[in-house]
Amino acid sequence: MSDKLNKDEFLNPIGSYYGEFTPENLAFDANLQEFTNRVSIICALENGGKITSAEAYKQIKKLWGELKSSKRNLLDGWC
Repeated sequence: MSDKLNKDEFLNPIGSYYGEFTPENLAFDANLQEFTNRVSIICALENGGKITSAEAYKQIKKLWGELKSSKRNLLDGWC
């Protein structure tokens, strides 16, 4: 169990949040960090020849849509 936890922490690091604290800001920051981690992995897979450029683009575009939706739901109504 300890090895799995360390592996998860390594593959999906979560940084501290230093902005103005609101539950919405904290949730969006977590979503943004998840987006950057996943995009990084997708880019590495594409660079390593494991997926095509078109597939990488498709996956990143989907993630971007999810992040935009998160921003709209969490921040636009509050700012």
